[in-house]
Amino acid sequence: MQQALLKILEGTDASVPPQGGRKHPQQELIHINTTNILFICGGAFVGLDKIVADRIGKKGIGFNSELAKRADENEDELMVQVMPQDLHKFGMIPELLGRIPVITSTRELTEDDLVEILVSPKNALVKQYRRMFEIEGVELEFEKEALREISRQAIARGTGARGLRAICEATLEATMFDLPSDLSITKVVVTSECVGGAGPPSGREGLAEQAPAGRGARHEVGRSLFWKMTRGCRPFG
Repeated sequence: MQQALLKILEGTDASVPPQGGRKHPQQELIHINTTNILFICGGAFVGLDKIVADRIGKKGIGFNSELAKRADENEDELMVQVMPQDLHKFGMIPELLGRIPVITSTRELTEDDLVEILVSPKNALVKQYRRMFEIEGVELEFEKEALREISRQAIARGTGARGLRAICEATLEATMFDLPSDLSITKVVVTSECVGGAGPPSGREGLAEQAPAGRGARHEVGRSLFWKMTRGCRPFG
């Protein structure tokens, strides 16, 4: 695989099948010159930090030398010190490394970064769940400490930003299941104690006359749409 990338990286006329080469072998190929294309090669590189730690750690030889000791640094600090020989030891061929002039690294997402991901993007998870609850005429509120607890659990699991949805699903699963059939709930508050399914979110219940005007009127239409968005199946009844 690495050998196949060499010509593409240094610049060549590559023939690309527009519909995939295996299912449509007789199709006309598109010719692309890769000379002026910027290639960014990325990956997780699991275990590369240990290779760097072994290289920069102390090595002892002889009777009076210090014992060999691995560098005791966090992964972000180690990845900043990656050299081509580390990537070679990791498994990349020298010819490919020679065609990649710049080597850089990203840092691990912090708790503040994950909270920002939960609330700030256009399609943020918190906004998605609020919209789904609005379909049922229910207000959804996340306490600040609850958002931080979600982020802490994602860091503890080692899943990063991709694990945020799983934690939110575990937190709100029971509530989303019961909400379409309970017209008395007008507001749901997610606290830090209920994150990850440890307990049910607190719901503010009101009398029928205190419920929002659309809560009952849009119940049937909203119920079907709510279930379609959250479960992909039809509600009971």
